Amino acid sequence: MNTENNEQKMAAATVTADSAAGDDRATERKLGTRAPGFIQKSSLLRLGWQVAIFFVGLAVIGAGIAMLVLPGPGWLVIFGGMAIWATEFAWAQIVLRWTRHKVTEAAQRALEPKVRRRNIILTTTLLLIITALAGIYLWKFDIVMP
Repeated sequence: MNTENNEQKMAAATVTADSAAGDDRATERKLGTRAPGFIQKSSLLRLGWQVAIFFVGLAVIGAGIAMLVLPGPGWLVIFGGMAIWATEFAWAQIVLRWTRHKVTEAAQRALEPKVRRRNIILTTTLLLIITALAGIYLWKFDIVMP
């Protein structure tokens, strides 16, 4: 009985240490399907489920690609389609994890003081150039109301 108690304490300490260290592997889910159990038991239902998930994800990604040129949140919808695929396909889960990691890295880099200062200077310079060009255009051609 004492041995079981010690093993439980060691396992709890390991889980706590992993969580405290921020280990990404401890928080990530295992790769694979998230289909309900009754679907996983039948190969025909599983195949139908995979086909349905594939086409729903494809439709959402297609809508996202259309939104890249039309009004709408294109990239957000594309990532939503990838998330739909990731519920069933391991390759999509890997791509989604990689994308999430890269977006997190980019966000952290953008918050660095040196990079923020550079981005603010570039944005301000670009806005000044656009304002100057618009002023020159208006001075030269004036606004003519129909």
